[in-house]
Amino acid sequence: MKNVIEIEKLIVKYGNNIAIDDFTITVEEGIYLAILGPNGSGKSTLLKTILGLIQPTSGFIKIFGNSVDKVNPNLIGYVPQIKTLDKTFPALTIELVLSGLSKNWAFRSSKKDKMKALKILEQLDSIDIAHLHLSELSGGQLQKVYLARSLVRSPKILLLDEPATGVDFVCETNFNSILNDYAEQNTITILMVTHDWTSAYHHSTHILLMNNNLIYFGTKDNAFTDDNIKNTFSHLAHKHNVTFTLKEQ
Repeated sequence: MKNVIEIEKLIVKYGNNIAIDDFTITVEEGIYLAILGPNGSGKSTLLKTILGLIQPTSGFIKIFGNSVDKVNPNLIGYVPQIKTLDKTFPALTIELVLSGLSKNWAFRSSKKDKMKALKILEQLDSIDIAHLHLSELSGGQLQKVYLARSLVRSPKILLLDEPATGVDFVCETNFNSILNDYAEQNTITILMVTHDWTSAYHHSTHILLMNNNLIYFGTKDNAFTDDNIKNTFSHLAHKHNVTFTLKEQ
């Protein structure tokens, strides 16, 4: 498999605070990488640095062999936390999806673009909500619409920042199943920040554990050792005693 993302000796600081400390990983095409760690461990910062929204203090990131600022933005899809959207905004579901093509609210769109939006909604089992107002959507439905918005351009890389935040277990499980089905039918590399260890174990192929520094990066089968979990949740001042268990999906 070819390399999609190469991160070399990456350091990101906010003032004197180190968010990411000396990261080096290579992400291969087609993997589903779950990124886990405690609050403040640099997970979202890592995604935003890959997106080019945050400039690294040192080190570099290459995407398909190019620096971040030279990558075609259509190659990368991004799903933020759903709690960031104001559902009172007077727009329809399909208009939110279409904004993924134009990067603006698309109140007027071509027939071709509308067909693209409807097609991806159908793929994500959401065609029935295409013409509902955003205010009518549940958290789980809005989650899938954001996913549709990120996929409407057929990106090669998909970044998700805790997409299950604020939705119930049934909606989360449904979302993960839909995402897995899409990945099986399309060549796409997925990086997802999550707090859900069970979901990460059941749905991903690879795991990244971090606590500002890199704790573990590799296949999921070797990820959740006692040492890895203790190191992920360790702090200078104290340590958490963590027991890792899996719930049914």
